[in-house]
Parts: sequence; C-alpha cells; structure tokens
Amino acid sequence: MASIKERLDNLQNHIQEPEFLEGKGLSNEVNIRIFRYDPADEMIVRQFIRQTISDPAINCHLIECNLYKIFLSLCDDIDILDDIPDMEETDGKSFLLEQLQAAIGKEEYIAKIQYEPHKPGDVLLLTGVGDVFPFMRVHSLLEALQPHFSDIPILVMYPGSFDGNYVRLFDRLTPNPYYRAFNEI
Repeated sequence: MASIKERLDNLQNHIQEPEFLEGKGLSNEVNIRIFRYDPADEMIVRQFIRQTISDPAINCHLIECNLYKIFLSLCDDIDILDDIPDMEETDGKSFLLEQLQAAIGKEEYIAKIQYEPHKPGDVLLLTGVGDVFPFMRVHSLLEALQPHFSDIPILVMYPGSFDGNYVRLFDRLTPNPYYRAFNEI
C-alpha cells in the first residue's frame, strides 16, 4: 500500500480532475467520497489540508467544514459552551451527551454547512470527523447532507476504515453502515 504522503499527493491530483468534480463514473450515485486514513496520520492529513486549501495552483475550490468547529459554534449559538464542563461534572458524561445530541442535530449542522450558490469546481471538504465524535456521527450527517449538496462533490477526511459498506471510526469503534459513498485513493 502507498504511504500516506503518496496517497495525499494522488488525492490532490484527483480532486482537480473533471471526472471527480462532475461525479462521472458513479452510476448516477451521489458524489460522496471518503478518504480513509490511519488515525495515527492525523497530523500529516491536517498539514495536507492546510497546504492544499491555500495553494493558489489548485484548480478547484475546497470549502472546508470542520465538524468539530461547527459543533463548538453551535454550542456557542445556544449559549451552552461555557456550561459544558460543569454539566459533565454534575450530571455525568451520559447525561451531557444526551442533552447535546438533543439540542444539536443534523439539521443544525446542515444550516451551518449550507451555502449558496454552489459553483462548478466547488468541493465540500468535511474534516474534524474524529474530533466531533460522539456528538455527531458522519454516516448520519452524510445521509442528511445528500439532498443539499447533490450538485457538488463531498470529500470526507475519515480517520478510520471504510470498506464500501461500513465506516469504522478510528478502526476501533463498532462499524456503522454507510453504502452511498465511494472510497477515495
């Protein structure tokens, strides 16, 4: 198997190809791609994202949506960000997780991610998948995003495995079914 750096170089080339940007060859499926990587390579992947987004030679428009930053922004919007540590200490992790998942769902994420108009060459880049766990699960969010981003590719940077049928975060958690995406590089 190629090294992470070789795979990222290949990814950078591939996301600029018209076939990728137009979703050709996907049998009329939604253009969702998952770039899976070993969680130990997280810092290499983050550096790649920073460099690629700021590279003026890239001929596509990467729109990064860091799911963890979105989560923090949503907590701030409902004015609970500063209360979270106290809630966890007094009521426990399970209660806190239930409350956060009840207050912040897929619709709130979509409202933060959504933008108009989508333009040819746009690529929605989802990052922070591991950081936002367990508050949001990417397989659930992807299903909800499909109707809103059917005209541009979605690329998920995924620290774990994806076999075409199941995503498994960190290669340790229980696999979750998701079959509407394609493995990338």
